[in-house]
Amino acid sequence: MPDTSKNTSPYTADRNIPGAFEGETVTRRRFMTGAAHATNGIAVGMIALPAIGFALGPNFKKLEERWEAVGRPDEFSPTEYISRTITVVAGAGETGKTTVYLRERNPDIDHEPEDEYNQYIAISTRCMHLGCPVRYVPASQRFICPCHGGVYDFLGEVQGGPPVRPLDRFYTRVKDGLVELGPRFSVNSELKRFSPRDPAQDLDALGQYLFPSRPTIRKIPGT
Repeated sequence: MPDTSKNTSPYTADRNIPGAFEGETVTRRRFMTGAAHATNGIAVGMIALPAIGFALGPNFKKLEERWEAVGRPDEFSPTEYISRTITVVAGAGETGKTTVYLRERNPDIDHEPEDEYNQYIAISTRCMHLGCPVRYVPASQRFICPCHGGVYDFLGEVQGGPPVRPLDRFYTRVKDGLVELGPRFSVNSELKRFSPRDPAQDLDALGQYLFPSRPTIRKIPGT
């Protein structure tokens, strides 16, 4: 085989490459191989980049801190829940709304530290198994998920079924004589506040570290 190690000519014929043509600087084989690799790279990019963007996009979406009035303080009882519909995503019509169960704080059963954001208890209807809607059953004082059998007690703590943590809650406050609901937050089995997590993400023990909050979610007091 000819020694081409010291031949620095850009032409393949000068480097004695088999099948070379006069004036050729890249062999057909190398050109076709490079073209095939480039085509494959473009095809993979066209498929992968939109998928990656779709998956990561929500992580960098800035969430607006919304507060919405839901009624006067005297409309709520410490022993029964009242349902209210609020908007969680502005501009999305009916799909941006959700139902929340709301009651006045009851110091006999609500033992988490009291502050300005939990004078009223607002329970989310999003099941912490797969996100299906739960409903409150007054006769049993339970929140029930009809999809997969999740059961929560009066405080929203898991009593049975596959949910991994208590129901999420919403911050509450009284402003200008009205009860307002603010951002949603998640809780662990001790009802300690965490910034919002997705369903099926446990917040006890190592779970709170395995499932960190999304990087651009604004931190709310107490989380």
